[in-house]
Amino acid sequence: MKRMAILAGLMLVAGAAMADPVEGTWKTQPDDGSYAHVTMSPCGANICGVIARTFDEAGEYRSPSIGKTLVIDMAPQGGGRYEGKVWRPSNDKSYLGKMDLSGDSLRLRGCVAGGLLCSKQTWSRVN
Repeated sequence: MKRMAILAGLMLVAGAAMADPVEGTWKTQPDDGSYAHVTMSPCGANICGVIARTFDEAGEYRSPSIGKTLVIDMAPQGGGRYEGKVWRPSNDKSYLGKMDLSGDSLRLRGCVAGGLLCSKQTWSRVN
């Protein structure tokens, strides 16, 4: 019985150690006067981010974007770098995307024209 408890504890620790460091909730920078909390979690072997809450200058509000995927199939590249796609709700367009994780800061870029034209944001970790 004692061995089973130790094994179960080790499995929990191992599972937590395998979690991707970008997982959690992130606060976006304002875009067209609004910002969001985005929950990053695994989607297959990659990472996706879903809009969980939205805010404007008056506070939290119920946006039609809640529940939509903003960060799409970001594949880990190593060293806190990811590549995939990002969706911009304000113009309903998807872009080639990259993310760079550094502690509690997440830098995102969405690009067109082979990376010649990019928009950038830096997000902060909520939890």
